[in-house]
Amino acid sequence: MPYLELQELHKRFGDFTAIQEIDISLEGGEFLSLLGPSGCGKTTALRIVAGFERPTHGRVLVEGKDLTAVPPNRRDMGMVFQAYSLFPNMSAEDNVEFGLRVRGQHAGDRKKRVAELIELVGLTEAAKRYPHQLSGGMQQRVALARALAIEPRVLLLDEPLSALDALVRVQLREEIRRLQTQLGITTLYVTHDQEEALSISDRVAVLSKGRIEQIGVPAEIYNEPATPFVAEFIGTMNRLEATVTNPDGGEVDHKGTRLRVGDTRGKQSGERVLVLVRPETLAVERAPDGAGEGALGGEVVAHIFLGSTTRLKIDAAGEELSADVPSTTAGTLPVGTRVRASFPAESARVLRLEQPQASPATEPAGH
Repeated sequence: MPYLELQELHKRFGDFTAIQEIDISLEGGEFLSLLGPSGCGKTTALRIVAGFERPTHGRVLVEGKDLTAVPPNRRDMGMVFQAYSLFPNMSAEDNVEFGLRVRGQHAGDRKKRVAELIELVGLTEAAKRYPHQLSGGMQQRVALARALAIEPRVLLLDEPLSALDALVRVQLREEIRRLQTQLGITTLYVTHDQEEALSISDRVAVLSKGRIEQIGVPAEIYNEPATPFVAEFIGTMNRLEATVTNPDGGEVDHKGTRLRVGDTRGKQSGERVLVLVRPETLAVERAPDGAGEGALGGEVVAHIFLGSTTRLKIDAAGEELSADVPSTTAGTLPVGTRVRASFPAESARVLRLEQPQASPATEPAGH
């Protein structure tokens, strides 16, 4: 039996549908991230799990027990917010102790538990300080310790790192994952940051317009996007519109160039498709005489230095391609160089070309 289940969740705010047909099951101790852009419904789903919102339709179950009508304070869930939400007139340790005091735990047991958690999140020397005396990262560690103090059945985190600077975000996300793994607590994590979700999650659910586009392990989400939206949202992706010419042989035509793209089974000859290719899979070489068979020809128009790699921007007959090459060799392909770019057939993902859809209504703030 799954530990945490979201069954057919729907939520409407007046005429606006925030989420629809959300079905997710988490095993005990699993870390799952809800990932998507602002307004996709991920925070609404989390608030329904926490009990702060009631679904228009659907259920929330923990260990098979329906908690949909149970108030938040009786769900035994720990919540960490983006804005920390610490009590400003309490020290770090008093903030952590608050939930235990409300539950009537014995003073001696409270102090022991608080000391353990303060040490666990690395704030022993700051235990007596007040929130205004702590950095943003330290305040979020206090908020995390406070959520863990009650030994919740489920840990819920709503964009907990978005207010922090880049270096602190990386450090703290690794700390959250370490603590979650060490404690074995089932965790639902909301973020709009794809790198964050992919780096710390067991599985990721990508949301768009209130629906789940794809659920899978991070490598699957990145390498095998199920929809054009996932392909566009996760990482950088080259998108090539093409026509299937040989479904059995995995061949397509892109602006007069024949390309091998791997699996086109289930597609029809003449069908329009979207060929998705990651920048790191493109091999780039000088080609003053043109593209050549099975490759895309173009001209390098920009270099973007990314540390160990450099991203080349290539103008291929008016279409921009991105290709990642080692920075140590990028100098051999300066701006203005005519090149050809090719990729292994098995690295390309082929999806049916979807028609553009009208933009959805704007979601109410906070959802």
